[in-house]
Amino acid sequence: MMRFWNRRCSWDAPYAVAGGPGMGHVHMNRGWSNWAGGPWGAGFGARSRFFEGGEVRLALLSLLAEGPKHGYQLMKELKERSGGMYRASAGTVYPTLQMLEDEGLIELDPQSVRRAYRITEAGQEELKRDPEAVRRIWERAEHWEDWSQYTGPEILAFAAPLGKLLKSAMKAAKHAAGNDEREAKIRDVIRRAASELDELGKN
Repeated sequence: MMRFWNRRCSWDAPYAVAGGPGMGHVHMNRGWSNWAGGPWGAGFGARSRFFEGGEVRLALLSLLAEGPKHGYQLMKELKERSGGMYRASAGTVYPTLQMLEDEGLIELDPQSVRRAYRITEAGQEELKRDPEAVRRIWERAEHWEDWSQYTGPEILAFAAPLGKLLKSAMKAAKHAAGNDEREAKIRDVIRRAASELDELGKN
C-alpha cells in the first residue's frame, strides 16, 4: 500500500512499493484495487480505479435520492464516504450530472438558491433496477474509509521491506500452486506475520 508523498501531500504511485509495473504518477483511486480486502478488494485484480463502468452515475443518483445537492456537495460526500481516499473531480461529476439531467433522471431543484439537483421518479426507478450494484459501491467506500486511517508519510520508511515481503509471498505462492501443504504453510506464515504486526500496532 505504498505511495509517494508529493508536494501537495496527496498519495501517488501506490504500486511502487512492490517495484512492479504501475510506478509513476497514479492517484489514490488507482493502483492495487483488489488487494488485501481493503480498498483494493479481496485479491490481486485488474480494477484500477474506485468506480467501475457506469458506477459514477449510480453513486450520484444514490446520493441525490437522499435529498437535493449541488455538485460541490456531491464531490465532498464522495470524498468523505471513502475516508478521503477517493476524490471526485469536477471533470467527472459535472458532465455526469449533465448526462443524468439529459436522460431525465435528475432535474434542477427550483427551491434551491444554488444550482442543486434532485432525483426524479425516473431516477428512482433507475436505482431500483440494480440495487446490488449500489450496495457494492458503498460497501467498497466503507472498506476504503477503514483503510484511510492507516495511510500517511510514515509508511515510507517501510517501502523496501514491504516490497520484498510482497515479492517473496508472490514467489512462494507461485511455486506452491497445487500443493496443499505448501499453500497452507504460506498462509500460516502470513497469518503469523500479520498477528505480530497487529500486536506492535496496539496502543
